[in-house]
Amino acid sequence: MAAVGLSLRPARLKRYKDVARLLFKYGRTRLVARAGLEDALAGEELPSGAGAPAPGELAADLERLGPAFIKLGQVLSTRADLLPPAYLEALSRLQDSVEPFSFADVERVIQEDFGFRLSKGFDTFDAEPIAAASLGQVHRATLRDGRDVAVKVQRPNIREGLAQDLAAMEDIAGFLDRHTSAGRQFDFREMVREFRRTLKQELDYRREAQNLVRLADNLSTFTRIVIPRPVGDYSSARVLTMSFIRGRKITDITPLVRQDIDGMTLAQELFRAYLHQIIIDGFFHADPHPGNVFMTDDGRIALVDLGMVSRLSPARQDQLLKLLLAISEGDGDRAATLALQVGQAHDDLDEPGLRRHVQELVSGYQDLSLEQLQIGRIVLEISAAAGQHGIRLPSELTMLGKTLLNLDQVGRTLAPDFDVNAALRREGPQLMQQRMRQSLSSANVFAAALETKEFVEQLPGRVNRLLDAVAHNEVKLKIEVIDEGAVIQGLQKVANRITLGLLLASLIIGAAMLMRVETRFRLFGYPGFAMVFFLVAAGGGIWLALNILSSDRPPRKR
Repeated sequence: MAAVGLSLRPARLKRYKDVARLLFKYGRTRLVARAGLEDALAGEELPSGAGAPAPGELAADLERLGPAFIKLGQVLSTRADLLPPAYLEALSRLQDSVEPFSFADVERVIQEDFGFRLSKGFDTFDAEPIAAASLGQVHRATLRDGRDVAVKVQRPNIREGLAQDLAAMEDIAGFLDRHTSAGRQFDFREMVREFRRTLKQELDYRREAQNLVRLADNLSTFTRIVIPRPVGDYSSARVLTMSFIRGRKITDITPLVRQDIDGMTLAQELFRAYLHQIIIDGFFHADPHPGNVFMTDDGRIALVDLGMVSRLSPARQDQLLKLLLAISEGDGDRAATLALQVGQAHDDLDEPGLRRHVQELVSGYQDLSLEQLQIGRIVLEISAAAGQHGIRLPSELTMLGKTLLNLDQVGRTLAPDFDVNAALRREGPQLMQQRMRQSLSSANVFAAALETKEFVEQLPGRVNRLLDAVAHNEVKLKIEVIDEGAVIQGLQKVANRITLGLLLASLIIGAAMLMRVETRFRLFGYPGFAMVFFLVAAGGGIWLALNILSSDRPPRKR
């Protein structure tokens, strides 16, 4: 069967086969046949397909396929509308650790980017990396001025390999979009393009350096939170040098160490810091899994690896805060309404089904014990429920759910009794006050003043256009009602009042014109006819005002 639109290059064919094996293994055999990929599997021993593979298997399979697929797995972990929560959690915990590359390659990359040898730029530089991942690895070093630093070096030729894998992914995604209903619904090619943009940003270590500076400045008031600072002169697109954090991973804390620290205070500080990032700053560290959270030797919390961050608009921040508060208060109907507001509806939207599903999710979690309650998991399940009922929620919401889920794990590692739900309810009112104060900043007030000025300037022109349309009988009203008689009666009432208003205005104008005509008939010392017109207009205006006040009262609630 010919696979029209797919390249016949050997490198691409190998990736086609890898993707086809994944689709076959995870229950999409019809999708494989429809895409024309089954020929690539000739001679391969495939899984029998009996039983659904465990979520951890998908993460392991992606790790074996290399850096591009590892990063793809991390992106898929934000798509609750595509994968079940268990798979999302497994993908979000991809280890992203591979064999380190040679020290000679490290020296070559640094020399190419900075033009000096390691011995000239660093006092010491450890040959063995302290961490190795798919895109790069980290070495400990000492600068000439004695500062201890961590140097992150990008893997050689990684860009070329990723470009080939991304090209193969885009070919397959484009084919699926053209030939499958799932492709037309989810637009896989656009997902791959977004993935390409995200990966391009992550490959530029200068952007990560900017993220470090911004997050450190935003969290400067949180004294128990530490962010490594980049060293600008020793950082480039492929090399990131930052201050070295002395400590250990949060998961490596022993019970003895936990006794010497105030775990509850640290957990609360970390949670407040993340709420501040999400709700106040709109810029947050989106990958706080335990491997990226360190306990420093002086008893503080360090956040490292800011390659993955998320940005939120002010409107999105308000929506997410309302959603989190609705979940924490157990208000399922409010949570469903907010999900409908922030999501993008498909043609098959099932709003009643979504409301029932979300209400069941939120109310079901109210009965769980403290050990079982995980608000991040509720957010992920709401995202999945929305996808099932025809609503695609923004990826920021799933990323928020993942972040809260990881925070819950870190918080319980520091303090087993830490209650994320109670902390959210406690911090919610204060966050709302900060958001309100933020909206009253000088920049926002000035923007509002400019909008008011623009409205006032454009108001006469808009009124003139409306009156012209009325005069030329061009005004059309679209009303959907059941009682047509009531509508016609109301329109007649409005027309009568407009007519009366025009007559009264004519009397006033006539009175003003007659004021200049001298006549023997005078009233109160003024021309008589002018005063008669004026008094009639005044009486009619008073009667019209009283009639409006007496008859246009809102109906009483039954």
